This record gives sequence, C-alpha cells and structure tokens, in this order.
Amino acid sequence: MKCSELGRPIEILLVEDNPGDVLLMREALKELQVQAQLSVVSDGLEALAFLRREGPYREAPRPDLTLLDLNLPEKNGLEVLAEISADPSLRRIPLIVLTSSQDEHDIAKSYELCANCYVTKPVELEHFLKVVHLLEEFWLTAVQLPSASEHALP
Repeated sequence: MKCSELGRPIEILLVEDNPGDVLLMREALKELQVQAQLSVVSDGLEALAFLRREGPYREAPRPDLTLLDLNLPEKNGLEVLAEISADPSLRRIPLIVLTSSQDEHDIAKSYELCANCYVTKPVELEHFLKVVHLLEEFWLTAVQLPSASEHALP
C-alpha cells in the first residue's frame, strides 16, 4: 500500500541517540511537509522494546518504516538488525540504515541482516534535507509498503 493510500500519516520509528540528528529529521519532515508521525528511541534496547511493544511501548504504533542508526548505546544497530532479521514479524517492517558510518563492513553486514537500504547521513543541512526528500519520494511515494496489520503476521 502506498503511503498516500493509508488515509493516515505514515508511522516512522527513528532509532537515533544524537539529539541534533533527531532535530534535523523533525525539521526535514516538517519542511518537506511529509505526513508522518515520528517516534524516536535513543538506543538499541529501546528500539527492540518499541518494535515488540514491550514495557512502556505496549501501546506504541506499529511503524510503517524504521530509520536505524548503527552507532547506538546499549545495543548497536547491527545487533538490533540481527534481532529484527531473526523475527518474522519484525523483518517485514521496511528498515533503512541511516548512519554516519561509511565502513564497508557495516554496509555489507547491514544488507546481510536484511536492511532494505543503507544511507550515509550527510553533515550539512542542505544535503540532509535532500536525502530525506529522496527517502520520502522513494519510500513514501513510489514504493508499495505492507499495511501495519500485515507486519503482525507470523
């Protein structure tokens, strides 16, 4: 289902521990007028709890799309990806690695662990906006996403 057909804002989970990057994402979505509800968690353990709807995240919305940084406290992004890829209900949620790492090992491992794409975060605001716009154009406009109810299937 395309996001424009959902009849509601797209649910995005941003897994990011840098408050500056969270602010950049919020501003980019606002400036680009993306109809999205952004939920933010700051470490890998929180990300998994949110996705599994555990603890304080029992009522959390099921994300339509997850943006994952690799450099996280508690459990790093690759560890989070490994758990997501091992869980049939979680691996159906499209996942974009959005990180500052340009390390070839991180890129290869992310794809091996079922990341849908790997994007290096730009430092400059103008380039960051361009990346978010491209992600929005592709993931929220062109791509058919499974509905949230489809994510829950075993």
